[in-house]
Amino acid sequence: MKNAFKIALLSAAVFVAAESTTFAQEKKPVTKQIGKAAKDVGNATATAAKDVGNATATGAKAVGQKTSEVASKGAAAVANNRYEGHWALTGELVYSDEYGRYFYVDKKGHRQFITKAQMRTTKP
Repeated sequence: MKNAFKIALLSAAVFVAAESTTFAQEKKPVTKQIGKAAKDVGNATATAAKDVGNATATGAKAVGQKTSEVASKGAAAVANNRYEGHWALTGELVYSDEYGRYFYVDKKGHRQFITKAQMRTTKP
């Protein structure tokens, strides 16, 4: 009888010890790890998308300005008189409009009006 009591007591102790060790450590649910990884991927994707969007916008702006410059210079050459022998301070060609005003077309395609005093007689 003593041996049976010892075996029962030993089994109960092993059971309690095994039960306490399984609950002593909390395991993180897999869903939390997946959720964190998904957030990291989402943030990286958003950052990359912003970078691509900014690069595209910068490139599109440069292309638009160059197109505007070429179109404005072509229109100025056709519709206005070239003021021969004179250049703007930036080295651009000088034109005179129908009102006798002098201007050059800048890198953005805008007319920049200048006076005779601001012109150069030699190309820079």
